Amino acid sequence: MGSSGSMFRNAFVLACLALVSACTPYLYPQGPASQAPVMTEDAFIMADGAELPLRRWDPEVMLAAGHAGPTAIVLALHGFNDYSNAFDTPARAWSKDGILTIAYDQRGFGEAPHRGRWAGVETMTDDLLNAARLVRDRYPKAPLVVLGESMGAAVVMAAAARYPDLPADRLVLSAPAVWGRDTMPGWQRVSLDLLANTLPWLEVSPQHIRRVPSDNIEMLQALGRDPLIIKRTRIDALWGLVNLMDAAREAAPRLRHDSLILYGAKEDILPADAWQSMIDTLPRNGHWKLRLYSRGFHMLLRDLNAAVVIEDISRYVLNPDALNPTEQEARRPQLRRLPLPESDAAAFPG
Repeated sequence: MGSSGSMFRNAFVLACLALVSACTPYLYPQGPASQAPVMTEDAFIMADGAELPLRRWDPEVMLAAGHAGPTAIVLALHGFNDYSNAFDTPARAWSKDGILTIAYDQRGFGEAPHRGRWAGVETMTDDLLNAARLVRDRYPKAPLVVLGESMGAAVVMAAAARYPDLPADRLVLSAPAVWGRDTMPGWQRVSLDLLANTLPWLEVSPQHIRRVPSDNIEMLQALGRDPLIIKRTRIDALWGLVNLMDAAREAAPRLRHDSLILYGAKEDILPADAWQSMIDTLPRNGHWKLRLYSRGFHMLLRDLNAAVVIEDISRYVLNPDALNPTEQEARRPQLRRLPLPESDAAAFPG
């Protein structure tokens, strides 16, 4: 009896282990290379044949016959569960300044392949490298600025660290998602890893989370009606996002590109300690600038105060020295003791 009971328990344990091993997080990385990456009018086609839809907003001056080309180019990466149309409003404003904006749907988002599934840090950074190279080849004379919003900014940071030769003259990081495991409570880390390795297919919805991503309620309601916005998220996609945020935090001390980093004083998606501690790890080489917006939330480019942010980015894209801090601001910020700015923005150098 004891022997048969022991055999039953062992069989049960083995069955549970087999079930768990069959439920590990599932990634959809890039496939084998079958061609050289190509940029068409409506997509970046990657080496494995994956088509990443792109949107472009041509500057008004380019619409005039015989104009030589854009004054500058912004290659933009959207945030988690979003897609390339996130940049419609800022890109229209930048087009008036002669800036061409190109944004693409990253794998797993928008109309890109494997909607709702996570591609992995390596694939996402490879896609950015290839997209930047293609844009540089298409417009070799114009400054290229790579801009990322939230998750997109984390991809930019990870790619810049992984590929020091990333062909970008400057980076713009809007509310970079850097809530890595080292700034999470232990129960969150354990819960996420446990769920990702047992119930990776489980979908969660943010509708009951009491966080405020923006004060632009009309915009948030429009996103809720947009069929290309992902409303329910797989656990293994969240797990992958945290891996990316880990990579972005690890990349911060190696940030060598000239960079403009933007956060809102009313940021409510990322814990203050997560992004402020990331700022503390940035290199003391003067190649980055931090700008804090007193009325800014997480979605800085779509908040009610977005016009201020959009104008600041345009100025930086066209002239990286345009946002130099005032004499009173010319100090490295000690963010944990920094009072919230009373004006629209406060600037700090690296």
